[in-house]
Amino acid sequence: MMYDHFDNAVKGITDKLNQDPEGINARKKYVLELSKLGKKLYSKDENIAWCGVTAPFDLLGSMDVTSCFVEFVGALLSSTQTAGYFFEEAEDSGFATDSCAYHRAVMGAVLKNAMPEPDFIIGTSSPCTAGLAILENFAHQYKKDFFLLNVPQNYTQDAIKYLSSQLEEMVRFVSDHTKRPLSKQKLGIALENFNTSSTLLKEIYDLTKTKPSPVDNNILKDFGTVITLLMGSQEGIDICQAFKDELNHRIKTRRHHDSKEKIRLMWIQNRIQYPFPINEMLEDLGAVIVVDELNDVTWEPMDPDNPFESIAKRMISIPFSMNASERIKHLQDLACAYRIDGAINPCHWGCRQGTGIRGLISKGLKDINVPVLNLEIDCVDSRNLAKGQIETRIEAFLEMLS
Repeated sequence: MMYDHFDNAVKGITDKLNQDPEGINARKKYVLELSKLGKKLYSKDENIAWCGVTAPFDLLGSMDVTSCFVEFVGALLSSTQTAGYFFEEAEDSGFATDSCAYHRAVMGAVLKNAMPEPDFIIGTSSPCTAGLAILENFAHQYKKDFFLLNVPQNYTQDAIKYLSSQLEEMVRFVSDHTKRPLSKQKLGIALENFNTSSTLLKEIYDLTKTKPSPVDNNILKDFGTVITLLMGSQEGIDICQAFKDELNHRIKTRRHHDSKEKIRLMWIQNRIQYPFPINEMLEDLGAVIVVDELNDVTWEPMDPDNPFESIAKRMISIPFSMNASERIKHLQDLACAYRIDGAINPCHWGCRQGTGIRGLISKGLKDINVPVLNLEIDCVDSRNLAKGQIETRIEAFLEMLS
């Protein structure tokens, strides 16, 4: 089922792009590359690793391992409205209905044999213990070896050294399973690709700061988290270049001045994955999401001569790995840089990491005069959607801002 979904997506998007080869549509090209990754995951011809969100996908790619974080599949099942079947399977098997729906969806898929069997599993303590627990369950279900990367929440030399040594141990673990040693040359190329992509990302995010912004509410949805799956490759560079070109084109042709932008918003953490016209609703009310919390470059350039230290620094520096005070400071910096009027925080049902900090985030942004709307919503399980209530609260919030 999933292989067919990705295969059909690749064919359909390729046909559309071939019909308009000179067209500018970065989002289609982005989805095409993700669909190709999905085909590889389900092809049974690859060395497969299911991972935590913050795993070093560029390092794994340089070792010829096809890898992905499991929440990617949870989001896909939600967006295609096929998640309900898998929720029921997980819940009937004892997984609590108040646990994270990203993880319930993929656990149900595992129980229904709808996930490709991995060769091994790499968990990360960041961003959450729920994600780590679900990967441990994967390892139990598939009877596969499990490796844990414990990501510190403090950016110190001791923490960097600690994580660097774990990364070196992970390389040995992967080599033992693939029977292939790490190629320093391939890793060097992957890190250079990552650096080129990072430079392009900075330029993309700088363009979105323009007032009015050249973005709409969909073009960079979930971008900062998912693009890391591609950034060690040439395809990642090409996708980042496509987004930069499209935003530049919008500004050059003054298309961004056609925007209905009256209110500039920041979106915190998870976007809503299932079909729900919140983006269109916001745009109709003159509100544009000009920045997502996770659409940012917080790391230094990778040093191919010190790869493990560089990757460790990057993993510790991202918002998912920050402690509460650092994360709030990061949000405050984004709010100022993008000149936002307000922020929306979807307090994803079952997300202890995201929902538990909402009071501190609200206070931290209030300290710089940025109001926050906390939405009690499940971003993946549409069975829990109180549509009318959410719409009313958003309308009231935007009316207050305007």
